[in-house]
Amino acid sequence: MANPNRAWGNWPVKTRELHSHHFDSTIWNDFQFRDDDIVIATYGKSGTTWMQQIVSQLIFNGQEGLSVGEMSPWMDLRVPPAPEKMAAVEAQTHRRFLKTHLPVDALVFSPKAKYIYIGRDGRDVLWSLYNHHANANDLFYDLLNNTPGRVGPPLEPPTSSIRQYFQDWLQGDGYPFWSLWENMRSWWQVRHLPNVLLVHYAQLKADLPGEMRRIAEFLDIPIDEAQWDGVVEHCTFDYMKRHAEQVAPLGGQIFVGGATTFIHQGTNGRWRDSLTAEDIDWYEDVAQTQLGGDCAYWLSNGELPVV
Repeated sequence: MANPNRAWGNWPVKTRELHSHHFDSTIWNDFQFRDDDIVIATYGKSGTTWMQQIVSQLIFNGQEGLSVGEMSPWMDLRVPPAPEKMAAVEAQTHRRFLKTHLPVDALVFSPKAKYIYIGRDGRDVLWSLYNHHANANDLFYDLLNNTPGRVGPPLEPPTSSIRQYFQDWLQGDGYPFWSLWENMRSWWQVRHLPNVLLVHYAQLKADLPGEMRRIAEFLDIPIDEAQWDGVVEHCTFDYMKRHAEQVAPLGGQIFVGGATTFIHQGTNGRWRDSLTAEDIDWYEDVAQTQLGGDCAYWLSNGELPVV
């Protein structure tokens, strides 16, 4: 395949495809970007849905009743099939805001689009991921494992304690999903590009209105001060929990307990009650080795170390 990025000089170039029980990265190869497209990127369980809600509220100026889960599809998820997903996205007339969990080198990167990457401490990610995985229902596993095109083994329900789940994930470089480290590294390396913005989950929690203003400025979306309080309110965890069916994938049909299970607690630090000092040291050593000091510190804290 001729690489569509090569003509753009020093922009990131796609070098590989990723396939798994979740991924089919080839969908980006034929994607036709528009000048104002927005791509929301994360490892997963890092605030993706939160950012989709924020972007939707900025675009639509606080409008109620938006079906964000439908409007903002996960492009590189294998389901629904790529032609169906592409047709739906092509038919959208509003400013598009799409979702990816790919590292940069498996993504067709466009200078036309704006990219927002959300980071979160990997231990907090893991606690949220465990809830997601443990509460997936039969429909979830049927869609992932029995839709044609799966590469690799099927995804099975977790059977271990959350601490063992964490250890398996860390030992297996993201098992049974994908690597946090390569995902974070790839986006950290392109953070200097003018169309890339890094946002951290902890900063969203600490100052939601301030971070939303920063995101709006990056996206060139003017703020309507008369509607601003409502826009911010619609991006709070409590509001999203009350309207979970609008923001959760497939309206929450793929989780035991529905959409409110998907919009879970939104809190950080729950791992402190389960991990030992040795577990924590192990995680921090791996993060330092895989990411380097500045990136590892940012991922844990949402800011750069003071020197």
